[in-house]
Amino acid sequence: MNGKALSRQYKDHLSEFKAWPQLSHADKWVLYPQNLGKRLSIDETSLSHGELYTIVTNKSAKGKKGSIVAIVSGTKAEEVIEVLRKIPKNKRNKVEEVTLDLAANMGVIVKRSFPKAVLVSDRFHVQRLASEAVQEMRIKYRWEALDQENEAIEQAKKNETEYLPEVLPNGDTLKQLLARSRYVLYKATKDWTSSQKERAEILFDRYPDLRKAYQLGEDLRYIFNHTPEKIYALTRLAKWHEKVRQAGFKVFNTVAKTIENHYETILNYFDNRSTNAAAESFNAKIKAFRAQFRGVRNTKFFLFRLCQIYA
Repeated sequence: MNGKALSRQYKDHLSEFKAWPQLSHADKWVLYPQNLGKRLSIDETSLSHGELYTIVTNKSAKGKKGSIVAIVSGTKAEEVIEVLRKIPKNKRNKVEEVTLDLAANMGVIVKRSFPKAVLVSDRFHVQRLASEAVQEMRIKYRWEALDQENEAIEQAKKNETEYLPEVLPNGDTLKQLLARSRYVLYKATKDWTSSQKERAEILFDRYPDLRKAYQLGEDLRYIFNHTPEKIYALTRLAKWHEKVRQAGFKVFNTVAKTIENHYETILNYFDNRSTNAAAESFNAKIKAFRAQFRGVRNTKFFLFRLCQIYA
């Protein structure tokens, strides 16, 4: 029997796919109320062609069987809430904590579906904002370096001379330094290799603003890693906001404003040190599952196989 025939036989007869109770609406939503737990994660992921699905998972299942609570097509709050409200209210009221990202629609979904739950904004999404702010500044300087190089090349042509770019002590040109510093700026100082330390020092000497911006990101990381209680975190975040104000970086002012608008849910992290890592890990499992089967040709069948393993 060839592979296509075997696959068709498995789908139509051996897998019990056609007897799946959720088959009729699987491309819109699937729901497993029995998997509801006290601590949940909510996130969005793409199954195929950029189509987003909202996924609610039970943290106590640790990414194994019993993880999936609900998978709903799209990210519209009203549609996800409608599905989650199919779970009896007395069960939904037993949910104590839900971790989520900073998206407003996710907050609305959790508040209306699990009214007794504490919302915890994922610390890594907050830190990512700071990292992206540093990267935006690096990219700005890189474009400036490219413009300067292009002008220098044009000038050399006019003067009929050979253009020789400046070579820095580590062997990089200026544009290479800015391009190759991407991963250096994402990593903590303690994780730098010797060559990355050298590149960072050259970069920071050339661009003192990048040193200040990188340090603001490191200070934010320190608050999450080394603050024992919520009350101290509030004080340290307030001091961090003052550093951002004094630095005067527009991108970091945006980060600070975002944190200010989500203060309460961000500070809830310090109660139990809960993150949305479980949801991110589950998203990675879905991507690996999708890659194993070379994409998603039949959404319902893909979700059926996914639910057989994780629901």
